[in-house]
Amino acid sequence: MSDTWEAFAIAYARHDRPAAENFIGGDPHNGPMPLNYYVWVLRNGARTIVVDTGFDQRGADLRGRTITQPVAKGLAALGVETASVEDVIVTHMHYDHIGNHDLLPNARFHLQDCEMAFATGRCMCHPGVNHSFEIEDVVKMVRRVHGGKVRFHDGDAELFPGIRVHLVGGHSRGLQCVSVDTARGPVVLASDTAHHFAHIQQARVFPTVDSVPGVLEGYETLKRLGGGLDRIVPGHDPLVTELYPALRPDTEGWIVRLDRSPMTVPDL
Repeated sequence: MSDTWEAFAIAYARHDRPAAENFIGGDPHNGPMPLNYYVWVLRNGARTIVVDTGFDQRGADLRGRTITQPVAKGLAALGVETASVEDVIVTHMHYDHIGNHDLLPNARFHLQDCEMAFATGRCMCHPGVNHSFEIEDVVKMVRRVHGGKVRFHDGDAELFPGIRVHLVGGHSRGLQCVSVDTARGPVVLASDTAHHFAHIQQARVFPTVDSVPGVLEGYETLKRLGGGLDRIVPGHDPLVTELYPALRPDTEGWIVRLDRSPMTVPDL
């Protein structure tokens, strides 16, 4: 059915760090709490949609991140012909979500109005705000706007049957999560609405933030859309590649199926 989708997470990079760096106020235990970096693919018989585009080696070098498998390699492993992808959902414009500029040359990018206004407006005069944006990425998106390759959305919208975006904000002004209808029911790609399962469980906030109340309200939106944590996919948690089944044996820890139930999930 055209409104039922397969859903995949591709882990393309990693950053090892202590837990204290992942919560406002730090963490009393401060054990290891790494970040994985993901892009996502949604597909059915009619089309393939990519959610976010990640960063390339240049972006990794600028930020001290480690690419584990390039995004292009992950897409190829899924059989995605990059030149034929027509639609990309941009959850927000931080550096780790809109890089790889030449990867999807013919795509139209779906973006919230307020995210573009945020990334190009007065708030970017402040280093404490603009540090998560890479200027060349922002300029490339502006060029796409002028080239007619961006479709703007103002709030929640159904992009295709079975795929919806939901304006959340909080982490970035125009952050949007994605809900997708799969064979196991609705699955919510949280992106940076929640970096780890622990952020939702503990109602705590990642330090990169536009609005703390917006982040906390975002957790409630995720719960409303997905129900339990078995249907909410955090944007940076390595547990995603551990809990969900691999696409194939050779993609263990790299590409997993989100349209299949996880082996287990943390409790809310």
